[in-house]
Amino acid sequence: MINTLITWLMRSVSFGTIIMFGAMGEILTQKSGNLNLGVPGVMYLGGFGGFASAYYYEKNVANPNAIVSIIIAVSVCLILSMFGGLIYSFLTITLRANQNVTGLALTTFGMGVANFFGVLILNGETYTAAPFANKVFTKRLPVLGGIKGVGEIFFSYGFMAYLAIIIAIVLQRFLYNSRTGLNLRAVGENPATADAAGINVTKYKYLATIIGTGISGLGGLYYVLDYNQGIWATTGQIEALGWLAVALVIFATWKPLMAIIGAYIFGTLYWLYQFLPDILGIKVASYTTDLIQMFPYIVTIVVLIVVSFRKKKENQPPQSLGLAYFREER
Repeated sequence: MINTLITWLMRSVSFGTIIMFGAMGEILTQKSGNLNLGVPGVMYLGGFGGFASAYYYEKNVANPNAIVSIIIAVSVCLILSMFGGLIYSFLTITLRANQNVTGLALTTFGMGVANFFGVLILNGETYTAAPFANKVFTKRLPVLGGIKGVGEIFFSYGFMAYLAIIIAIVLQRFLYNSRTGLNLRAVGENPATADAAGINVTKYKYLATIIGTGISGLGGLYYVLDYNQGIWATTGQIEALGWLAVALVIFATWKPLMAIIGAYIFGTLYWLYQFLPDILGIKVASYTTDLIQMFPYIVTIVVLIVVSFRKKKENQPPQSLGLAYFREER
């Protein structure tokens, strides 16, 4: 039973890391007042870009280098996912298009681009892999990762699992302990007031959205090269994880540190159907699997209801979230 519990916790951490990246980027974006529902598409772009670059690198180089593989994969992932953020920013900030529609269009665009070019890599197969990149991205910490029990739970992951936690901590300090973070939150709460105070609303919205999509894209990269064992396949799983990342933003009440806890809770609940029956020694009918996997969304709805009733300012979304800013109406 102990081994099953340890495996469950390890799987939960790995799963939670994917959606943590997506949620981190979306929190930064939403703090500027932009509601980007294109997170699944951005994660698709980032995941495919990182995989494709790593795949072609190790395929065409006799002795691939681990550091070079990481740099190439991460760089291409960031470029493509941030390009998606640039498209969204131009449409919603400059052209003032509807943010909900634009976000959904970005999701469709990202999935379409990734699947279209992914066919070239698959070359008629159902999946393809980048084994060297997978080995690099899943390399655990030396010594500590080999310790049974506690060591397995905390130190048996690739470097990106720890990178996600570092980003969350840095983002928390940036938003709540820096002048730039204060300006960004002011833009998200009341852009007209921020504009009157001399804050460049357009610049803050652009930068927050583009950098945010870059962070979200890392979730797609982690999914493909680490969690999914370096395998690329057009299964649509990244889209589901992207929506779960959006739900995590609400669960975390727009706080990066809360997103760390929420991500691991979501991961635990998601894999509940596979491990809890073994621990309790019971059987679960196969048709209940999908119902059990709904738990993270149900918990999010409950949290949203509770937060709405409490009406605490710090737990509410930015006041201008989803609304285009018209300076002429200031």
